[in-house]
Amino acid sequence: MEAILRKIRVEINQNIFLKDPFSSDLGREIIEQSIEMIIELGFENFTFKKLSSKIGCTETAIYRYFENKHKVLLYLTSWYWGYLEQNLVFGTANLTDSRKKLDIAIQILVKGPIFTQNDFINPLSLRSLLTDEAAKAIMTKEVDDEYQKGFFNHYHKLGERIAKIILEINPDFEYPKALVSTVMESSLMQSYYAKHLPGLTEHQQGDEKRIDFFHNLVFKTIENEN
Repeated sequence: MEAILRKIRVEINQNIFLKDPFSSDLGREIIEQSIEMIIELGFENFTFKKLSSKIGCTETAIYRYFENKHKVLLYLTSWYWGYLEQNLVFGTANLTDSRKKLDIAIQILVKGPIFTQNDFINPLSLRSLLTDEAAKAIMTKEVDDEYQKGFFNHYHKLGERIAKIILEINPDFEYPKALVSTVMESSLMQSYYAKHLPGLTEHQQGDEKRIDFFHNLVFKTIENEN
């Protein structure tokens, strides 16, 4: 499985980029260095001017690939959720027990990808980036238009796949999508709190008990549904 996922390239909505970054060495460098610089500087302080200086190219060259830095962030967040979906598909491929499948889904959402090697983008670096920056890809004035264009399809597909697992366990549960999206967002926020605002959570960085917390939250919610 690891070998297969290592070769997987997540297909991103073509309206997010102007030119496929993986069509050239420069495009690959733009993606790699963007991840490193956003993690280091934060999205607010990340600019194409700084990126071009780091890479050793012109800003114009970067604009041939992405319209702006927001589109870069959309590209990276979309890749992450798409890669998580692939992890879920391969991680549950041979399972028939829906509860075990949901266990794996929760683990992936809370800890990140099970399969951590990829020839295109470092999944662990993306997880680190999303912990701090994921909300900034969605909380914009353009979100409605971007939603209509399908920019968040990978996010939706992962959520719907997990929601279907929940319905396998309890077909009468009324809010599977709401529950899944809550875990998707709050698992990142708990990681953010542990890293930056520890007074808002009992969890610490790398704390395995976070999985127990979300496991109990999900399963008790499903099982207590009348």
